[in-house]
Amino acid sequence: MRSLPIRVFVGYDSNEVRPYHVLAQSIMDTASVPVSITPVRLDQLAWCHDRERHPLASTEFSISRFLVPFLSGYEGWSLFVDCDFLCRADLSELWQMRDDRYAVMVAKHDYTPDEDKKFLDQPQTKYHRKNWSSLILFNNARCRALTPEVVDKAPGLMLHRFEWLKDREIGEVPIDWNWLVGVYGYSEAARMVHFTLGGPYFSEYADCDYSREWWEAYRRSQHVTQTADIRAADVG
Repeated sequence: MRSLPIRVFVGYDSNEVRPYHVLAQSIMDTASVPVSITPVRLDQLAWCHDRERHPLASTEFSISRFLVPFLSGYEGWSLFVDCDFLCRADLSELWQMRDDRYAVMVAKHDYTPDEDKKFLDQPQTKYHRKNWSSLILFNNARCRALTPEVVDKAPGLMLHRFEWLKDREIGEVPIDWNWLVGVYGYSEAARMVHFTLGGPYFSEYADCDYSREWWEAYRRSQHVTQTADIRAADVG
């Protein structure tokens, strides 16, 4: 059931550019097979996505994530991940869990947040199946209901709660692949950690679990063997 490269779509938010690149770095650092990483970026989706951002949407990709099957041509499998993740394990291990019995596969958290606000003072929306949609394995051919027209017009909670599917079509991946930092305690076994409340790139969460690993990945993302002494003022 091997299909290469692993096709990954990562939510991109213009207010959180750094986390996108660090997540991509951590995926590349740990993967044993080729991975294709595509940003889900609103300014590149205007041709198929024209939905006004809801005041309760905490990220620019809150809704556009559901375009992944369309962007994949409704073929094969694709993985969507929020940008505020860090990959600590070989993504091929998750990829091998794909099961054609399901339309999607997610980590089925039983979680209701206590706080009303999260990073950048964004609203913390509370709803059934919270955080299930932060990491989704899409069986694209079985997600044809997610047309651009539907994604543009359907209620956001209907999409995030997977009400466009029957419950039996929603498969499960281990919680270790979507470990909620600050909600669950530290676990060395966590495969991908999710800074859902706020990442170490925000001063309020500078000392959160896995922050040292995040900064190590950040430094690797900045690495070049030789650097030119170019100041910002000299460019452009």
